[in-house]
Amino acid sequence: MRILVLSINYAPELTGIGKYNGEMAAWLVRKGHDVCVVTAPPYYPRWTVADGYSGVKYQYESIEGVSVWRCPLWVPRIPSGFNRIIHLLSFAISSFLILVVQGFRRPDVILVVEPPFFCAPLAWVFARMSRAKCWLHIQDFEVDAAFDLGLLPRRLKGVVGFFERLVTARFDRVSTISPSMLKRLELKGVDKNKSIYFPNWVDTEKIYPLVSTSKYRQMLGLKLGSFVALYSGNMGEKQGLEVVIEAASLLNDDQRFQFVLCGEGAAHSRLKKLAENIANIHWLPLQPLEDLNELLGLADVHLLPQRADAEDLVLPSKLTGMMATGRPIIATANKGTQIAEIVQRAGKVVPPDDSMAFVRALKELVADSESCRSLGMAGREYAVNNLSQNAVLTAFEHDLRSCI
Repeated sequence: MRILVLSINYAPELTGIGKYNGEMAAWLVRKGHDVCVVTAPPYYPRWTVADGYSGVKYQYESIEGVSVWRCPLWVPRIPSGFNRIIHLLSFAISSFLILVVQGFRRPDVILVVEPPFFCAPLAWVFARMSRAKCWLHIQDFEVDAAFDLGLLPRRLKGVVGFFERLVTARFDRVSTISPSMLKRLELKGVDKNKSIYFPNWVDTEKIYPLVSTSKYRQMLGLKLGSFVALYSGNMGEKQGLEVVIEAASLLNDDQRFQFVLCGEGAAHSRLKKLAENIANIHWLPLQPLEDLNELLGLADVHLLPQRADAEDLVLPSKLTGMMATGRPIIATANKGTQIAEIVQRAGKVVPPDDSMAFVRALKELVADSESCRSLGMAGREYAVNNLSQNAVLTAFEHDLRSCI
């Protein structure tokens, strides 16, 4: 198949959508398909264009056999509601030129990854012009999240929501990453026959339970008996990391607990300032991909905070890796949400923004090593059986062929 992928995020970004796009495209190439990616220079989650790339000119490179076109992109220093709109619009506009050029290759299918939704209307028009099938894959319901998180004024919700439904329903296929998000697609008017469940995955051969002591424990000067609570990933506003900092503050005098926060993002500086007087929090920047299993193996428990108003609009991509490590998880989510349904088999779920409940969950786990072990291995088993990279992408490849 000739597959054209349009997404603002791509490898070598180490977290989130860019990581998954890179793994998906490389896997498809290894299966013999011709894959071209139209994307932006890597910038996430630091919100700055990576060294060796440009935000003002087009660039071409080949990564693992994938043809990659980088388009100009404006990256705000401090991402806010209005700045994000301009940021996403800049990519939608600059990428259309490459879409037109790629029309001469006559792709079989154009796969648009949301966010940004701004790309969807132009990609749909282009697909019709080039007689390609058009597929929209939704990683985040960014329009709903923008209103629920207060990034856009609610008075615009009716008009913007109508336009979103109008465009989304016209794609040949619309996929997303969780059953609850599939239900939301139905509410937006997408035909069930067009909807596809396409979850994020994990390479369970590269991410696995660490049997030796992680090198990061010595690197951070953590005592051998410390109970390490790890958060690793993007530090944005929708993560709700304040509850972790509050919990660390409440446990500051309990020498058993050490918190490690690894990553970068729009809220990083604010969060670090909020925690400047808390001694049991250790900060790490994003770590190299080859050290990911060593980093995740540092955890005695993984932390998955999430704001209540974003919990069923997104399913954090980091969850798959957490489960594959064989370590338990503490998540903040309301009952009945997709996050709660998944995590309850592999850890503990507490109400969002409830730091006391968060602390109680930590104390329960540190007091019961057998429960830690059994919950962690249940998560590992779920990841192996349901989220392995080869199984998920093989099903996706079959769905692509059916679409074409």
